[in-house]
Amino acid sequence: MRVAIPLWQGRVSPVFDEANRLLLVDFSEKREQHRQVESLIARNPFERAQLLPKLGVDLIVCGMISQTQEAALVSAGIRIIPHICGPMEEVIAAVLDGRIENGAFLMPGCGGRKRKRSRMAGRGWKEDCRQ
Repeated sequence: MRVAIPLWQGRVSPVFDEANRLLLVDFSEKREQHRQVESLIARNPFERAQLLPKLGVDLIVCGMISQTQEAALVSAGIRIIPHICGPMEEVIAAVLDGRIENGAFLMPGCGGRKRKRSRMAGRGWKEDCRQ
């Protein structure tokens, strides 16, 4: 499995749509096999959605992500675990041992609450962690 995590100053980038770099980590049999950093030149969500399958990405672990980008990636067959924050090494360890979805790395304001979508004037649809 190849996991992509947007990288920013040694941490998960807070907004996937604005990320310039991805850390790609290959896992096999619950062990890290390889990692590399890729530049994300494409800014358009649909171009990114075409690029990531070419890089072999199966899963994206990220902070906030727009609905448009999320839909494009899901349509490309990529699974997404959003609203994650923290130091890169700790997040990778949590992915490896299956703790990433238990809530320990959720962004502030996202803890245990149901996400809702709200219409923002002039900005389209935006995901919001607050209830």
